[in-house]
This record gives sequence, C-alpha cells and structure tokens, in this order.
Amino acid sequence: MFVRSLVCLCALLALTLFVGAQPKPPQGFTALFNGKDLKNFDIRNGTATYRVENFEIVGTTVEGSPNTFLTPKREYADFVLEFEVKTDVRLNSGVQIRSHEYADETPSRIWNGKAWVERKQPKGRFHGYQVEISNEQAANSGGIYDEARRGWLFQPTKENNPQCAAAFKDNQWNHYRVVAEGVRIQTFVNRVQCTDLIDPLDLSGYIGFQVHSFKGDSPAEVRWRNIYIQDNGKHVWKPVWDGKTSKGWTHRGGSTFTISDGAWHGKTNPDDRSVGVMIYDTPHKDIVSRLQFKIESGNSGYFFQAKKDNLWGYEAEIDATKGTGGLYEVGGRKWVTGPEDNALVKPNDWSSLAVTGLNGRVVIHLNGQKTIDLPDDPGVSREGHLAIQAHGRMDTSVWFRNIEVLEKAKR
Repeated sequence: MFVRSLVCLCALLALTLFVGAQPKPPQGFTALFNGKDLKNFDIRNGTATYRVENFEIVGTTVEGSPNTFLTPKREYADFVLEFEVKTDVRLNSGVQIRSHEYADETPSRIWNGKAWVERKQPKGRFHGYQVEISNEQAANSGGIYDEARRGWLFQPTKENNPQCAAAFKDNQWNHYRVVAEGVRIQTFVNRVQCTDLIDPLDLSGYIGFQVHSFKGDSPAEVRWRNIYIQDNGKHVWKPVWDGKTSKGWTHRGGSTFTISDGAWHGKTNPDDRSVGVMIYDTPHKDIVSRLQFKIESGNSGYFFQAKKDNLWGYEAEIDATKGTGGLYEVGGRKWVTGPEDNALVKPNDWSSLAVTGLNGRVVIHLNGQKTIDLPDDPGVSREGHLAIQAHGRMDTSVWFRNIEVLEKAKR
C-alpha cells in the first residue's frame, strides 16, 4: 500500500510539474519570453504595468497613461513571430514590429487621402508597424497600423477580408503568426491570413507588446503567452550607382545625363529630342528598388523589370505636373493606373520613390504612401533592367540620386 501510494504521489507530482511548465518552442524557434520574469524587456512610452502570471505576460491599463509598450532589448529584421493573446473586450491592443523611438520632436505627416496632415510627435514616442489586436465587433484584428506615423496601412473589414474579420474570438486565446521578410509582412489570426503587406519604410526594429491608453470604470488587461520567434537574418539596401561615375550604367537616346553633387541630372537635348535613358547593366527578376528624384520640368520615369533592347516593361511615372507614382507599361498597356495629380510629390524638393516587382505583384510607393498594388499583374515582362529616363518630346529637367536595390544580407 505504501509503495502504491508513493507511486501515485510521484505520478501526480510529475503531472503537476508537466502541466505547470512552459511549453517548448516549435522546432526552429526560440522563446522570446522566459515565462518567469521581464528582465530582458524594457517599458517604453507610457506607465501601464506589466507582470508575469502563470507563464503569461499580463499588461494592465493605468488611467491617464499614453500607449505603453513592453519591448525585448534587441531588434529584429526578418523573422517569424508567433504568440497567443487574450484581451479585455473593452481594450484595444497590438504588437509592434520593426519599431523605433523618435530621437527628437518629429513632425509626423499623415496622408488623409486628399492632403498631408502634420502632427508633432514628442521625443521618445514609440512608432512603427503595429499588428492589430481588437475584438469581434471591430473585426480588424490582424491588420497593420503604422503607430504614430501614417495610420492604417491595411485594415481588414467584413468586405475586403470576411474570413479574417471573423477569425478573432473574444474572451479566448487567439493565435497570431507574423512573417516579416524584406518588404513583405504577412499576418495570420487563428491560422487565417489577414494581411499581405508590401512596405519598404522599415526593415528592422523592436517588437513591442502594447497596452493602449484607456478610460474605464476599472482597469483592463491584455495577456500574452507562448511567445516564440524564428530569427531569419535581414535584408539591406545596396547602392547600384556610386554617385560619381557612369560605371555599370549605359546611356541610350537623346537626353543628356550629367553628374553633380552625387546626383544625375537628366535634361532634354535640343539637338536630339528622342527619349534619353540611363540603363543599369545588371539584369534581375524579382526586384525591390528605391531612389530619390526631383523634377523641375517635363516628363520622366523609373523603369523596372524592363527589357534592355527596347525597355518594354514597367515604368513608375515621374512627371512635373501629374500622375507621379502611377504605373506605365511600355510595349503593352501604356498607362495602367495611379494617381491623376501630383499631390504626393514634394514641390521643389527631393521625393522618394520605391518600386517592387515580386512574382507578378507590382507595388509602388511615393514618399511613403502606396500608390499602386497589383497582386497578379499580366505585364509584358517580369524580369529585366532598371533605368532612369528624361523624356525629349518636351523640355525635361530631372534629378536622381541614392539609387538602391534590396538584397538579403549574408549571415
């Protein structure tokens, strides 16, 4: 009897220890949270509190506190992040990725669809991509909000993603999976895909578990558990023009291209009014590239995935008066789609232009705002060359600098 009782006691103790232990990470992942304490985390931006309870991180609101973030001490770039979350239905929350603090008081320019709205963000304000955690009624969990910067980048709704809108369950543990690889960010809620975002603004930064600002009769809580990450290295921007010579590039056509202060100046040649281009000699298939431009007059463009012999392929439009950030297809449909005006262009200043062509998906960003997103475009070319253009049929004067492509860094 004593031996049997001892065996039963040992079995019960083993079962208790097993039930009370934090689960092991999936193969290839590491635990971002040790289940015991928060010594490897920092609290940023607000005064909400965080504690550990039953292998869970518990965030609790504090009245009067701004949004608060619990962040691991190191940054991540390319990764797969998995976690489970359960939150008070009264409380909005989220998990930041690739996020940072403003070093100084910073103007945040938000495009409201018609014009830029200027907001000043205080020094230290935590900002960047936020994977949304809300409730069943809001139905936008799994979307991506650009905290303290541009606002919604993709907001799931019952109309544009009904499966995602129905995925999050109130008062239950919800499983999230976030995949960040280069400019692409994908989110899944309870194994339903919610977001497939292309955005080139931030390639690395901090993860942050958010307790939102809150007013209520009693504090609200959000809980996270089983937080695992797979670190997949990083992508980096690589210059493809040295800013000093024409090495690696070939001139074709009538317009002239001269180099001054690290920039190419493309200008119509009155003696030869044919289109002039500088073509990057190295071909590519999938491409993510960016540059800065300043257009003073006329018409221009940034070619990507264009055939070298005739430049048939995609052109991101650059024009002094209209359509900048739109998509033109040489040798095919000509004007495809895009903004009709030039509201996103910085007048008399440098603007940024980013182009993405990945397995038939074409995305263009102008000054951080997405102007084109075609998920499966039937273009005449899905591989080719980069090229900058100065048109000749009108007097064109355009500047280019900081021409870069995105590459996976060696580990």
